[in-house]
Amino acid sequence: MKKIIINGNRPLSGEVCISGAKNSAVALIPAAILADSPVTLEGVPDIQDVHSLIEILEIMGAKITFSNNKLVIDPTNVVSIPMPTGKINSLRASYYFMGALLGKFGEGVVGLPGGCYLGPRPIDLHIKGFEALGAEITNEHGAMYLRTDEEGLQGTRIFMDMVSIGATINVMLAAVKAKGKTIIENAAREPEIIDVATLLNNMGAKIRGAGTDIIRIEGVEQLHGCRHSIIPDRIEAGTYLALAAAVGEGIKVRNVIYEHLESFIAKLQEMGVNMTIEEDTIEVHPSKELKMTTIKTYPYPGFATDLQQPITPLLLKANGTGEIVDSIYSQRTKHIPELVRMGANASIEGNMIVINGPSKLQGAEVVASDLRAGACLVTAGLMAEGTTTIYDVEHILRGYDHIIEKLTALGADIQMVEIEEEVEVTK
Repeated sequence: MKKIIINGNRPLSGEVCISGAKNSAVALIPAAILADSPVTLEGVPDIQDVHSLIEILEIMGAKITFSNNKLVIDPTNVVSIPMPTGKINSLRASYYFMGALLGKFGEGVVGLPGGCYLGPRPIDLHIKGFEALGAEITNEHGAMYLRTDEEGLQGTRIFMDMVSIGATINVMLAAVKAKGKTIIENAAREPEIIDVATLLNNMGAKIRGAGTDIIRIEGVEQLHGCRHSIIPDRIEAGTYLALAAAVGEGIKVRNVIYEHLESFIAKLQEMGVNMTIEEDTIEVHPSKELKMTTIKTYPYPGFATDLQQPITPLLLKANGTGEIVDSIYSQRTKHIPELVRMGANASIEGNMIVINGPSKLQGAEVVASDLRAGACLVTAGLMAEGTTTIYDVEHILRGYDHIIEKLTALGADIQMVEIEEEVEVTK
């Protein structure tokens, strides 16, 4: 186990380059097994979720090389083996193996997914989509058994009862080799879905409409290897933009696609954050006074649920009273008690977070309950007077590529150390 120690209240400056998108990578890697020759992914973030997926692929028989953010996956000898436990339970994105195995082999056994607990995140929509394509899904001893008959998967029309990134991608993975045409209605529109569709089309799939709410897929018999560059991580970009506004004295964030962050950047501008926006960089200048705002998360292109926690410390610098309502994951509030331990004037009222600012933060011992809560606490630690120690940082390492090195380069006094003995943080 590790912990992060931050000596805060130090202004940061310089440049930071955004890595490839975690939420793309964790879908693109399982998608690669659909090919019959090697797939090269460029810009792959060096994060724990990627390493976990690599381990799963190696167990399945894939040959892998990963260096300098380039991942080469040779799926030639991949076999469908039961994956009920182990790494499959450690990350949410393991469920993409369901769609990939169905598309590749017409069968599979996949353990129920793990990852950050943010309240109920059922996979009912995934199962509904697979069953519509002709698969039989059963839950046996905590693992999902996926089967098809001799006819295999058949293209069909599928309406998503609610917008779901995971279900949209999973159905795409299963449908690309199904017989006939599949139409996904009320599909999610996130940039990561376009990224996955681009990879699949480069592999020989026939997908149209990705990025809209109707996706049309014409099934093909065979997919081949290709080379693909992953899009920049819009959540990592938003995290560093909020951090730069909170503690920066001029920070340039590179490798950013502005269009992927329009709703987030609009909120920063509403608060009075001074920025210079260029083609693929955003420079955040010091801001003397910030105005409070209210945030409500929505599916893309609305304000991303993954960015409500990273922006929270910035709200603590603003004047007035603001609210955060997460319409995607209403229980995404576990960062608030930790911020209160640091002196934040914030509370949870039902499914709403209420923030009164400005709040002066003091260093404390805190716990990262999930990936984005961990990012929130890192920014809070950089803002606070004194020393902040963050425990359970493995959550942070699941999704932020070289976060210690990137922040150190900006001038942060931050280090990650091994915990010699388990420490229980007193509440």
